[in-house]
Amino acid sequence: MSKTKVEVWDKPVRIMHWLLVLAVASAWFTRGRLDSWHEWLGYAALVIVALRIVWGFIGSRHARFAQFVRAPRASLRYLREIATGRAPRHLGHNPLGGWMILALLSCVSALGLTGWLATTDWLWGYAWLAELHAGLGWTFVTLVCLHLAGVLFSSWQHRENLVAAMLSGRKAAPLDGDVR
Repeated sequence: MSKTKVEVWDKPVRIMHWLLVLAVASAWFTRGRLDSWHEWLGYAALVIVALRIVWGFIGSRHARFAQFVRAPRASLRYLREIATGRAPRHLGHNPLGGWMILALLSCVSALGLTGWLATTDWLWGYAWLAELHAGLGWTFVTLVCLHLAGVLFSSWQHRENLVAAMLSGRKAAPLDGDVR
């Protein structure tokens, strides 16, 4: 791997990533205790997701969904490559990481929607909605754990610190045949 660093994740992607981490973690810890804070943190998370979706269409190369969301067949091939120890390094998100981003953004959106619906006159107080919201919360926690496991595995497999890359936006430049 090259010692030369290249910009991969732009500032808006990094800011939205870490603000979303802060918003959802804070919402998690305020649930059932500071309901007003929990609500506003949920709305903040929805705004961040909406901005990230827009940026996924108009942002820089590695921010765009078209760059990292692969067809299911390509994602399954990548999974087989991982199983055989031959998964290539990706400068941006790998195919499984792309699907994880979609899953995380979708789950936060569903959490925000069910949280908001629970405050409306129409659906306030319905147990099924509260249970759905709580279930989505635990689904999100599971997705975050899988995301972190993927980050740690990819960091180990390709000997690069992906957390540092998400902070700085920079990764080692690819060598010939080193990256897809």
